[in-house]
Amino acid sequence: MDETRGITDPELRDDESQLDSNLRPQRMEDFIGQRSLRENLGIGLTAALRRGEALEHVLFYGPPGLGKTTLSTLLARELGVEILFTSGPVLERPGDLAGVLTNIPERGILFIDEIHRLNHTVEEYLYPAMEDFTLDIMIDKGPSARSVRLTLPKFTLVGATTRAGLLTAPLRSRFGMTYRLNYYDADDLTVIVKRSARILDVPIEDEGATEIAGRARGTPRIANRLLRRVRDYAQVKADGRITAQVARASLDLLEVDTRGLDVMDRRMLEALIQKFGGGPVGLNTLAMAVGEEADTMEDVYEPFLVQEGFLERTPRGRMATELAYRHLGLDPVGRRGGPGQEELF
Repeated sequence: MDETRGITDPELRDDESQLDSNLRPQRMEDFIGQRSLRENLGIGLTAALRRGEALEHVLFYGPPGLGKTTLSTLLARELGVEILFTSGPVLERPGDLAGVLTNIPERGILFIDEIHRLNHTVEEYLYPAMEDFTLDIMIDKGPSARSVRLTLPKFTLVGATTRAGLLTAPLRSRFGMTYRLNYYDADDLTVIVKRSARILDVPIEDEGATEIAGRARGTPRIANRLLRRVRDYAQVKADGRITAQVARASLDLLEVDTRGLDVMDRRMLEALIQKFGGGPVGLNTLAMAVGEEADTMEDVYEPFLVQEGFLERTPRGRMATELAYRHLGLDPVGRRGGPGQEELF
């Protein structure tokens, strides 16, 4: 089965991403974590196989790096069908969508990454394709224009997004199965790090794997990236074996602290506290203060900081929590809305 025929997965364009691909599980049973999701998805998968039908349309959403693309690829392998990859911004015109849909084989899978960024007109064309497996296209223009209806093979659309709230209600309602991917706990990440170390042929001790997993922000992609950097450090600065001490020294050098916060995380929190008194402050203002795109901050950095309790998103803006003050070694007394506020009045 050629998984990249027709459209190339943008995540596989460079060597680093290719290595990421090699570390991904090759079978559904090798996928670690997301237990409830895997169980529910497995039931739908088995039922589709027994009926010999295409799987219902699936929507995966959640922060980046948690396995949306991997799960989509595993679905295709389990079903024994072809998968075509594309993304929302690539499908600019209805003709782009028509070209993709007419190349999907029977029961095949079309994976659309960042599906919330679909052009509105393209999205309208997608509705009948998802519901009735038909596609209406216009031929010619002006008085000679005419509509031709194409019958499409039964296929499965797998959508992935980091911002499910931006999906329109009509599009969301057409997915038969919708699953959120959550951050991984340290135990699951430790298993992932050990598995990746075996694939990379890197000797690693349990404590070393635990140290990497604890600083990986609950994200397998980050865990694998940190493992590769620790591997480099171990080969250059040690005997090639990843111990707890080697992992700790390497991650400290990378400025990834014990809670998984990196340089940008700390810059955000420090700017919020030192420049804006802990908040509240608007996202765009905070983004300007740290020199980062607002969308990147909202999609990549904020979800982890909010889940870990370092940041609050309120109607008035972003606010640093008491935990953020303590983690940065700052005194939370007198912060806006925190202890000491009453003493000002």
